Amino acid sequence: MVLPMSLSAQNNTEESKVPEYQLPELLPTVKSEQILDVGDWETERRPQLLKIFEEEVYGKIPPQNIAVKTKEKVLDEKAFDAKAIIKEITFTFENKGKTQDAVLLLILPSTHKANAVFLGYNFLGNHTVLASDLISPPNGWTMDNSQLGIVDNKASDQSRGARYSRWPVLNLLSRGYGLATMHYGDIDPDFDDGFSNGIHALFDNSDSLQPDDWGSLATWSWGLSRIMDYLEQVDGIDPAKVALFGHSRLGKAALWAGAMDERFSIVISNNSGCGGAALSRRRFGETVAAINTNFPHWFCDNFKKYNDNEGTMPIDQHQLLALMAPRPLYVASAKNDSWADPKGEFLSLKHASEVYRLYNEDSTISDDQPAENSPLIRGSLGYHIRTGNHDVTPYDWEQFMNFADLHFN
Repeated sequence: MVLPMSLSAQNNTEESKVPEYQLPELLPTVKSEQILDVGDWETERRPQLLKIFEEEVYGKIPPQNIAVKTKEKVLDEKAFDAKAIIKEITFTFENKGKTQDAVLLLILPSTHKANAVFLGYNFLGNHTVLASDLISPPNGWTMDNSQLGIVDNKASDQSRGARYSRWPVLNLLSRGYGLATMHYGDIDPDFDDGFSNGIHALFDNSDSLQPDDWGSLATWSWGLSRIMDYLEQVDGIDPAKVALFGHSRLGKAALWAGAMDERFSIVISNNSGCGGAALSRRRFGETVAAINTNFPHWFCDNFKKYNDNEGTMPIDQHQLLALMAPRPLYVASAKNDSWADPKGEFLSLKHASEVYRLYNEDSTISDDQPAENSPLIRGSLGYHIRTGNHDVTPYDWEQFMNFADLHFN
């Protein structure tokens, strides 16, 4: 992963330079002696932590109800030698005469049963998932990628199928899984535009955001829940078997969506780093100051209070991971992805297992970080660190499908 030149030189990537830190407690004592049980966690501690993350990190979602309409279009009823059906679903979000469209690509096995589905955003457009002329590229903002012919933030036919390696559709289908994916820029363009575009523009407060109002990560998370609303109604999908997946910044969004919306039955974070799975207090790789400087639109403004000041945060990311409990949670790291702090991602999951242990002793992680390419599964928790760089690889997907097999079958 290429580091921002302005900050890469000053941010620590040496384990010996990690500062001493003390994590905030996951399960503080009650009445000085009694440790929280499942009931206390669900009725008291979990809502408390959710509120703190909402107010101090990701931001509050505005209270307005946005009208959502969907329109389906079948692209191919007999794709891959009649093994699958491919559809596009256009979501139209509307509020006070303003609209925003977003397109979901849905690929389902051609079976007569309700299928398990992996759901996740893509970075460069639905058309990059498969080399098919039938799939629509994004109409709006798209991240520039000159190698794929994406310039001036406009999608290109040159990029059709260019990201298939990150979305192994045939492997998913052969394992009995469907795929639902949407271009994240359809929900909110990923640049600091003062929240004047995308879903933000539909809300009344888009012109006068408060310090605890939502940033782009929370907006992308909100969009994932709107997709879930739709998936619950689709014949051919088992709504109890939707695995939410996200890579990098979209892994951060997936974790926040999984914390806020308990309908996602499995949550998977891949190389999500700072503001995702990695512990902020370690100040390893990307720090709170670095992420807020380079991406000031991702979090709420309150999060900027903790630039170079992580020790004063009332929470840390192990508490975010614990908010998924007792649902299955998988965290994946990459050896060369120091910017995302692989060890910090593992330690966060290890500390989060304290809450999972309330539900199931088998979900306790007491081991050291496993060796590369040696997945660790403890009950409802999974982790691996693979060789290689900041990416999503076939190896990663193999572990994610194995984990889903374990919990869905």
